[in-house]
Amino acid sequence: MDNIEQNPETTGTPVAPEEELSHSDKMIGIFTEPSSTFEKIAKFPVKTIDWLLPILLLLLVISLTQILVMSNEEIAYQVKQKQEKSINEMVEKRVLTREQADQQIEQSEKFSKSPLGWIFQTIGIFIFGFIVFFFVALIYFLFAKLALKGNGGFTSALVAGGLTAYISIIQIVLAAILAMAFGKLLGDISVASLASIDKATITGWLLGKVDPFSIWAYSITGIGLAKMFRSDSTTKYFIVVFGVWILGSLLLWGLGKVVPFLGFLSSM
Repeated sequence: MDNIEQNPETTGTPVAPEEELSHSDKMIGIFTEPSSTFEKIAKFPVKTIDWLLPILLLLLVISLTQILVMSNEEIAYQVKQKQEKSINEMVEKRVLTREQADQQIEQSEKFSKSPLGWIFQTIGIFIFGFIVFFFVALIYFLFAKLALKGNGGFTSALVAGGLTAYISIIQIVLAAILAMAFGKLLGDISVASLASIDKATITGWLLGKVDPFSIWAYSITGIGLAKMFRSDSTTKYFIVVFGVWILGSLLLWGLGKVVPFLGFLSSM
């Protein structure tokens, strides 16, 4: 009986279609296999839950940890001192009169201790958080689409930035634990924050960027953008992400020299 050569492409076992990852698999994949995870996500239509859920959880964690940390009298006093310093600088620059400054300090102190104050603070965190998130995602999208000629939409940038919020959640929780343990305000776990170096100085600003969790999160965002916009190279996306982070922070730091309130925000 003659031997018949078989074509493996026609006689092999049919390949089952790849299944889409669940959101929990995507969340775990961000920590274990970010490149492979984003590559699989990019093969399917973008889901709103993949960016909305992690951002909502991040903002919720920020709100809750703020309430917890500010319940510490020592930390609350430090924040009050920073606010008063910022307002006094406005008086020196004639942005506010002394009377307006004293009134603002008094109102701020009363408002911060009331339940209504916590509610408005939480609302503010969510509104400001979403504005910043969408704005940064838009910048990523414009660079990816116009400068790097990537193949993806605005929602692709939302997913790349949104899923990395799970890393930021760990950072926020750890910073809150350390803040309560050391009795001092910590917005992150950078060298500047841990060493209590004033971020209003150029040295403090530079050391404020030395934060393992921030570097980790932005690295994953770069990988996510590269995969979501179907690029073979992640290097150029790393340049975009870290460039936006560093230059944006530097711009905010510089504006803080002119408008003290922005300087207070950048030091948080």
